[in-house]
Amino acid sequence: MTVVGPFGLSVRDQALETDVQAGLAAVEAGLLEATKSEVPFITEAAQHLVRAGGKRFRPLLVMLASRFGDPYAPGIVPSAVVVELTHLATLYHDDVMDEADVRRGVESSNARWGNSVAVLTGDFLFARASHILADLGPEAVRVQAEAFERLVTGQILETAGPRDGRDPVEHYLDVIAGKTGSLIAVSGRFGAMMSGADESVVDILTQYGERLGTAFQLADDVLDIASDSHESGKTPGTDLREGIPTLPVLRLREMAAQGGDPADLELVRLLDGDLTDDARHAEVLARLRVHPALEQARRDTVRYAEEARATLAPLPDCFAKSALVELCDAVVHRAG
Repeated sequence: MTVVGPFGLSVRDQALETDVQAGLAAVEAGLLEATKSEVPFITEAAQHLVRAGGKRFRPLLVMLASRFGDPYAPGIVPSAVVVELTHLATLYHDDVMDEADVRRGVESSNARWGNSVAVLTGDFLFARASHILADLGPEAVRVQAEAFERLVTGQILETAGPRDGRDPVEHYLDVIAGKTGSLIAVSGRFGAMMSGADESVVDILTQYGERLGTAFQLADDVLDIASDSHESGKTPGTDLREGIPTLPVLRLREMAAQGGDPADLELVRLLDGDLTDDARHAEVLARLRVHPALEQARRDTVRYAEEARATLAPLPDCFAKSALVELCDAVVHRAG
């Protein structure tokens, strides 16, 4: 049993391990190639987050999903590069919106070069992803375009907030299904689709990716509160400081509204204050870390991971399926 990929995923088959490692190495080379420009400064900015590393969660999912068809099909590595480039591009934009200072343990691109360069670098990565995608055929272009529309819609919905009368938690789950679930769903879909797997298998792995993506983002929400910067690679409480209503905060507000506990109401008032103040931010972060709302968010993460696991049931038993099941456990462990 060998550890490979993000979260220390263990692969129990030598052939699968070798192929996954080779696939991820090819993706890494593809990312570096796709982020080269004739302008050295663009190359430096575009490769900033590539070279910072990352879990490569989406390419790993492409590799594992491809095992249900021909895992050596020519479209698999390029499609994995496409989803990772798209993800990286959104990170450049997210950091501008969040005014983040740290990403993946290094200085964020906007902190280093300014917002304009960060936004334009993200656009450059989208353009390079589209260039690769064009060689994968019209169906791949359509799938990616639909996912990108969902991703942007999720971001807009997050910015706009829930409409009057809409449950904030339901609204938020819709947001992250678009922002995060859509691209991870495409990872499962591309891996199966490019390998020539049966349509029923493609559908299963798409649904799996959607649910796993939601669990993945909920785990990030928990980490934003519960981790330190060493664990998460970014400043803890970034979402909190920016007023982004992540699930632990929404669960807190729900509990405060339903129970009327004075301590909960006081914490909500602190949340609604100026969290750019370091002392107030530290107090809110400390209190949230021991609040039942954080534990409820962890339970929500587990529920979506279990739903992802359940979608895999019709697939034939194999080492790749076992690895996909383990990914569900790994996502939950991040929020533990």
